Amino acid sequence: MRSAGRALDALREITQHPPDAVILDLGLPDLDGSEALKMVRSVSSVPVIVATARDNEAEIVRLLEAGADDYLVKPFSGDHLNARLDAVLRRARAASPPQIVRVGELAVDLNRREATVGGTPLTLTRREFDLLAYLAARADRVVSRKELLTEVWQQSYGDDQTIDVHLSWLRRKLGESASSPRYLHTVRGVGVMLVAPSS
Repeated sequence: MRSAGRALDALREITQHPPDAVILDLGLPDLDGSEALKMVRSVSSVPVIVATARDNEAEIVRLLEAGADDYLVKPFSGDHLNARLDAVLRRARAASPPQIVRVGELAVDLNRREATVGGTPLTLTRREFDLLAYLAARADRVVSRKELLTEVWQQSYGDDQTIDVHLSWLRRKLGESASSPRYLHTVRGVGVMLVAPSS
């Protein structure tokens, strides 16, 4: 279990060490709790339980609509918190997508952070795996460079060349090139799309 006393520290923890669930106290010193919730939702779909001293119904509804999965009004017992945590984790597991994404002979194991092509393991860096996993989960859809920058690199702006370099490395490891693509197809001026090879 990890804890953070400030919203920005918590966001850093969530992106660097993705948790199973987040207990978000609205009384943070650096940021309003509802703003912190929006920021968490911008980088993660992790279940969030809001801990609040506010029992105003309209406020609670607003937080749930903003992305909270549940809420607890202070004071509450440890048993109560554990029961709520168990409930949101059960729901998250039931709603979670398949943990192995398959596109043609490509298999991406999201839990083990491993990828294979035709049963042969790929040696990928952390960023290469994140990029491949993101594209594989959205197979047959064109993903813009801006989306990749935001969702994979967690940056609101940056250099397209960084993405192109990582795509080039991925292509090499997938046994293809930009001129003879199999899985990774560039859609000029739009983005990139991962598809199953036609043969």
